[in-house]
Amino acid sequence: MHITLPTTVVEGIQLTVMPFRADAVIGTMSVATLVQLVPSPRREEDTKTLKAASGAVRRHAELRALVQRALKSTQKGKNVGSYAEYIADGVKGELGAGWSTPPITFWHAGPLAALSDELLPGTGLRTLTITPGTCVVAIDGETQTAAWHELYDDPERFGLTYAELAHIRVPFELYVDLSVADARQIFYDRNVQGVVVAKNLAMSMDQRDFATRLAHRLADSVKVEVDDRLVPFTKLVNASKRQVGKTDPEVITLSALRALVITAIYGRAGLTRSAETVHEDELPSGANAEHVEGNVVPTLARLISDHYPHFASRSAITAPAVLAGLGIAVHQTTPWADPMNALAAEDLYRLLADIQWDREPRYWDGVAAKASATGRLNFSGGVKDSGGRVADAILYPGTEAGRRIRGQ
Repeated sequence: MHITLPTTVVEGIQLTVMPFRADAVIGTMSVATLVQLVPSPRREEDTKTLKAASGAVRRHAELRALVQRALKSTQKGKNVGSYAEYIADGVKGELGAGWSTPPITFWHAGPLAALSDELLPGTGLRTLTITPGTCVVAIDGETQTAAWHELYDDPERFGLTYAELAHIRVPFELYVDLSVADARQIFYDRNVQGVVVAKNLAMSMDQRDFATRLAHRLADSVKVEVDDRLVPFTKLVNASKRQVGKTDPEVITLSALRALVITAIYGRAGLTRSAETVHEDELPSGANAEHVEGNVVPTLARLISDHYPHFASRSAITAPAVLAGLGIAVHQTTPWADPMNALAAEDLYRLLADIQWDREPRYWDGVAAKASATGRLNFSGGVKDSGGRVADAILYPGTEAGRRIRGQ
């Protein structure tokens, strides 16, 4: 008897993709496919686990080490758990539509097992097949990859079920048959060539941050006169830059306005929170979100309205450190401030009345800025460096700094 062998069939993981260059495709895959295709980075760094792993996993770990950073004992590794919680919150609908994970960048170390013709002429869509055991490495987005493994290993821990995870599609891009050197270069380009967003600026974009939301409400609540017409102050707040340029129509950045709001809420303690997320359950004792908004927004709105000419001229009052110092002074007028330092609102406005806001060394050198040899002021010291000195100068007019900013 002679048994004939079946016609050769390429077996493996199949993905529907669209090429965007000769050696790269984009597409989506299920979470189950992801964890099957790419081993857990955490497990690959566990010496005991790796010893008992299959040869394919050990080979994958060796290849991964050529193009990736370590997770263990690094900030990257520490972020895996919080990333998994973030994804879980998004999947459960707790973040609304305001959440996102970027496509993961994979490297397929070798040629594909198969690539079909276009599934529908003119669409570019194709089916590719990856042979089981082929090394596919995440060269960008590995923290997210590790987070998906955490979720799939124990979804109940994150309040999810396998049924919920089954509906998820994970976007990816896949580079095929590149050399190790090329894969390393992509890793470098993705992690170094891009400009890292300053943390303060990034925080000013976070709409789940209470201080950011309050800064927006403050800007919306103030109307100022520009070219003989009233406009919302929010039109003069730049939300996309770290610093306002000379030709920009705006007069202040959102991150600087947020610094004013945070120090008004927390006082001096707010100086260290300018780059941290502010949650409603972390507000000062005796204050809730409604209470804080009802006290802080009107006070700061009046401050901006009264001093708008100084904002319009981009005087010292627009510098983040000066705004932080102002916020500390405003904090002392709030009901939750330390009674020992309590200040009536009208007393605060009297303290502000004779301050010289012009960007002149004789007023601000050594308080919120440093003067160069040519006499030019540099306000780049920042909130943490100078905010406290500005507050002292505002609140204590009899001190040297207090007299200086008042031109005395």
